[in-house]
Amino acid sequence: MKKSRIGILTGGGDCAGLNPAMKWVVKTATDDRLQGERGVQYEVIGIRDGWKGLVQADPSRGDSQEWLVPLSQDTVRTWDRTGGTMLGTSRTNPYNPKNDQSKKVLQNIEKLRLDALVAIGGDDTLSVACKLAKEGVKVVGIPKTIDKDLWGTDYTLGFETALNVIVEEIDRLRTTAGSHKRVFVVETMGRTAGWLALEGGESAGAYIILIPEYDFSIDKVNELVLEGRRQGARYDIIVVAEGAKPAGGSETVKDGLIDSFGHKTLGGIGETLAKAIQEGTKLETRSVVLSHLQRGGAPCAYDRRMGRYFGIAAVDLIVKGDFGKMVSYRNGHLTSVPINDVLGKLSLVDVKTQYDTERYNGRRTILSR
Repeated sequence: MKKSRIGILTGGGDCAGLNPAMKWVVKTATDDRLQGERGVQYEVIGIRDGWKGLVQADPSRGDSQEWLVPLSQDTVRTWDRTGGTMLGTSRTNPYNPKNDQSKKVLQNIEKLRLDALVAIGGDDTLSVACKLAKEGVKVVGIPKTIDKDLWGTDYTLGFETALNVIVEEIDRLRTTAGSHKRVFVVETMGRTAGWLALEGGESAGAYIILIPEYDFSIDKVNELVLEGRRQGARYDIIVVAEGAKPAGGSETVKDGLIDSFGHKTLGGIGETLAKAIQEGTKLETRSVVLSHLQRGGAPCAYDRRMGRYFGIAAVDLIVKGDFGKMVSYRNGHLTSVPINDVLGKLSLVDVKTQYDTERYNGRRTILSR
């Protein structure tokens, strides 16, 4: 029987759903019945710490090294119950123009005899996968990002679990907010996409939701807060995405650092907004930054299922020899799209159909008129 070796890695930020995806890549690839039907015996090698693992791996040492781990069905049996990534991750960019290590990655892929590579990640991780594919590497991608901003798929691993965290934390905040008649500003992740803030705020019943796709007026925010108090509200929950910005202003940047993919670190809009609300309304206002809490914890049922489906679909692509593709979930169906088509585009909130610019919240009319 023909033998084939698959490498698998996770890159970028961690989140729930990665381990279920890896588990089902391994279980599907090494399933005895399926191997018999395919006439191919697959072996799966886990690569630690994302692309960094393929830079640092020493092929002369074989699989017995800190950067590689052979994965069997027994190894991954309980992985789908666990958050984060059992293989570890990093934001290493082998094609970083300041330190290009792509040739080493290509050499290591060849020396490690990797016949196919599964890359689980967002735009940055998949951009590296796409460049490798153009150089002849047989790559398949699985979409992952709590921001849900990847073009070409309606779902990305980690999003639903992150929403659950937002809802849970806001539910906790309500008790102290109500006790003290406070305004609480909750800052979510999402970079330039408002999905986490919008859907998290809708799910938690937030009074105001501010997203990057629509610049807000602080005067209008204060007006809405005071209007709510006049109508009898005891407290207010305001959700703001880290990339949201006031009209005429710019994104709030946490520091001046730029990562290897050229991204700034966003953050701090929650505190800035809380100060402006307190100053404008004279109401006691506090801010809470959920930050990496949104990435943590065990995957919810939906992320476990989607991890399973994406993992199985990735192996299907490998078996068919359909490389250079990212598995995708669109219009209720599992499919795939060329990785190259995904890059350079973002899936953002459609303000016209999904956001109420008067209330700064989700739409109150949904059916077509």
